[in-house]
Amino acid sequence: MLTSDFEVYDPRFAGLVFGNVHVDKLYEGCRWAEGPAYFAAHRYLVWSDIPNDRMMRWDETDGSVSVFRQPAENSNGNTVDRQGRLITCHHRARQVVRTEHDGSRTVLASHWQGRRLNSPNDVVEKSDGSIWFTDPSYGIDFDYEGDAAPSEIGACHVYRIDPASGEVHAVALDFAKPNGLAFSPDERFLYIADTGFSHGAQYPRHIRRMRVDGGALLDSEVFAACDVGMFDGLRVDRHGNVWTSAGDGVRCYAPDGTLIGLVRIPEVVANCCFGGIKKNRLFICGTTSLYAVFLNTAGV
Repeated sequence: MLTSDFEVYDPRFAGLVFGNVHVDKLYEGCRWAEGPAYFAAHRYLVWSDIPNDRMMRWDETDGSVSVFRQPAENSNGNTVDRQGRLITCHHRARQVVRTEHDGSRTVLASHWQGRRLNSPNDVVEKSDGSIWFTDPSYGIDFDYEGDAAPSEIGACHVYRIDPASGEVHAVALDFAKPNGLAFSPDERFLYIADTGFSHGAQYPRHIRRMRVDGGALLDSEVFAACDVGMFDGLRVDRHGNVWTSAGDGVRCYAPDGTLIGLVRIPEVVANCCFGGIKKNRLFICGTTSLYAVFLNTAGV
């Protein structure tokens, strides 16, 4: 019997969740929790608390929470690359930065065509080592999550960092506010949320799916539209289902774009990621708190 934490809209969702499983609250006390990233080798999760200018760490072995880094240049999205290194988007520094194994930090991206980035938001790595990230203006729109400043680029794009040369290339130029992003399991598609709605009802609040052709994105289409709040961060499971944040919790969309279910969260959700020993635990950043729930599926 499913608990009230789940809502099933399509029979396919019932096969992705367990009966008698509840959403666990792991921590509360953030102002805007974002960017969860799970380190499998050390069994801990790192996430950002953007307005408090800190990164937090939850230890899976004992449930303890500590400050991972402060100040944190108003960090937002994080990911762990295939060498186990942390890659972070920083609003205030307006950079994408990699933390090396020895604790030193390497700036991967700070400019495009000689102009400073706006405020990198979310980031993923492709299996070829390329880094893909979004660059909306949230960190320079106000002082709350960064430093207010005019955009040097004058627009908000999606970028790819070449793994060989380190060059930063714009791969999508037609987004209002590109936000969360994730590859399909076979990396044939890249899903990108557009949260332009935050700056006016005339702008999008949907997820687009784009075909990946080497270092280019082609054949853009609207994959899903949001009617409660906005999509923000998202992840894809091994079956190709898209798990995305929204105003009513974490929504699950089948690969064909059908909304099949909902994980109810009592706060607006910003982002999520898969983790745990079997990668079958979904960690959820919901405004002031960190949540987690076990699922009958696993992350890619």
